Amino acid sequence: MARELDGKVALITGAVRRNGRAIAHALAREGAAIVINTRRSREEAEAVRAELEEAGAQALVCVADITDEAAVARMFDAIRARFGGVDILVNNAADRERVKFTEMTMAQWRHIVSIILDGAFLCSRAAIPHMLKRGWGRIVNIGGASHRLPGYVGRAHAATAKAGLEGLTRALAMEYARQGITVNCVSPGRIGGERSKTSGEVPPVEIPVGYEGAPEDIAASVCFICRPAARFITGQNIHVNGGQVLI
Repeated sequence: MARELDGKVALITGAVRRNGRAIAHALAREGAAIVINTRRSREEAEAVRAELEEAGAQALVCVADITDEAAVARMFDAIRARFGGVDILVNNAADRERVKFTEMTMAQWRHIVSIILDGAFLCSRAAIPHMLKRGWGRIVNIGGASHRLPGYVGRAHAATAKAGLEGLTRALAMEYARQGITVNCVSPGRIGGERSKTSGEVPPVEIPVGYEGAPEDIAASVCFICRPAARFITGQNIHVNGGQVLI
């Protein structure tokens, strides 16, 4: 039986764990070939590749720093050589280091903003020409909820960058709306499971549905807006948070 994303190629940045890994699996189940990007975690990326291939999907690992323009160009050269191009881009890579604003160095600010915003810029700019040739494309930016909620201190850099992703989403959605490319943002709320060491303590929060989300909840939303049936959805910020943020 044909799957809705058969023949499509999806690049997920930061795809080795949590939301990124779940998104890779969800898109693969719909038939997409998967490009697993990581900045340095090759061993974890190879483990995800093995999982996907065992499930019958095609997969490629690309170790690349998405804040480096030359590294992004090399990554897209490798994707073009293996799969011919990119149809779906999920800008998921992020770092959530916490530091008080008055103690934040310029290097710390640039590190976080570069991964989230510069990475999305460079990868989107490289992917869109592939999509234009096909007359079809999906860009999904993974946003966040912490810049809309109280209690998340020490994240001025991450909050600013995630808010910027929403602006980039709208700008690209309007620029390419007539060319078959949709651009949307999926903004997760509190997601359970093991968190990165740099995430720090998270404030207690009441989630209306009564439980934390799972990476598969985010993956399901990403997968939905990547399907052909979602062609009329663009420029939107889709909040997946159990009612934590109401907009």
